[in-house]
Amino acid sequence: MSGVRRVESPNYSERPDGRQIDMLVIHNISLPPGEFGGPWIDHLFTNQLDASAHTYFAGIAHLRVSAHVLIRRCGEVTQYVPFNRKAWHAGQSSFAGEESCNDFSVGIELEGCDDQPFTEEQYKKLTELTEFLRGCYPAISPDRIVGHSDIAPQRKTDPGPCFDWQRYRKAYI
Repeated sequence: MSGVRRVESPNYSERPDGRQIDMLVIHNISLPPGEFGGPWIDHLFTNQLDASAHTYFAGIAHLRVSAHVLIRRCGEVTQYVPFNRKAWHAGQSSFAGEESCNDFSVGIELEGCDDQPFTEEQYKKLTELTEFLRGCYPAISPDRIVGHSDIAPQRKTDPGPCFDWQRYRKAYI
């Protein structure tokens, strides 16, 4: 993807041979929880999170996770993992009878949390990114654009109740 900030994450692997990309997974993330800005998401996705920088970080600094992209509240897009590789964003997950959603999905993080609305800039960039990805991967149909909570409902709640699915779907359908 061109025109975006790049920060390379080591937290990826190869996708299974022959498995096409046919899903988008929308997440939210804020580090520390409920706070925006700062270098912490980059540090988490690059295994550089200082466990002593905040009490919350002590419990997550050991994690090896990533996403393909992050959309900050100002609309800035950062790409961590190339789309043709498997980012480690979904964890234990399943959708429509298939396990391990990382194998066939693109993970998009929105800087945010479950209890605060997302910004105009984020919806704009998310729509542009969705159109771009659907152009690259035509198997991504509207019914395979889901939240993290849809593929890991016992573990995850994101993108949360403040994410306006109706608004987002109207923009790309």
